[in-house]
Amino acid sequence: MKKLLPLFLLVLTLIVAACAPQTAEMPKAELPAGKAWADGKEIYFVHTEASDPGVAETLTNMMESPVILVPSLADVPAESLANVYVFTNGIAGDGPFGFQADVFDNPPGSDGYTPLRRLNVVTWTDGSAARELTHVDDVLAAEAAGELTIEQPGVVINMPFVVWDGGQR
Repeated sequence: MKKLLPLFLLVLTLIVAACAPQTAEMPKAELPAGKAWADGKEIYFVHTEASDPGVAETLTNMMESPVILVPSLADVPAESLANVYVFTNGIAGDGPFGFQADVFDNPPGSDGYTPLRRLNVVTWTDGSAARELTHVDDVLAAEAAGELTIEQPGVVINMPFVVWDGGQR
């Protein structure tokens, strides 16, 4: 029995060492974040995938980070999508077309939050009369007043928030 004790202690030591927490750090990835608006508050988000090849290429070039083409995102049911409003004219800014920052509905914490966004392309009827909009209600009111048009080209983009009012990842 005394001869088995050292073997038993060795096995026990190996088991305890295997169960100990690992000290190696998890790898971290950095993604460039875009600035936008949600509920009138500044937010930051990332683009990770898009259903359209042209949109994926545009976002890849704009952010200098790959946006992966996933055509099947276009098949996600409408009730599983939130919206992003992207401006094609008006006030100059950091949006993908060189105009104001995007406007999102349903930020994290709201019932409708999802990172999957239906692209809404916004064009001011008179670009010289444009003003910065920071809330979806303002975008929809301007559309109702005939100040702008909104087109939905059927594109879905995965755009998770990374910093928002009251939270961050």
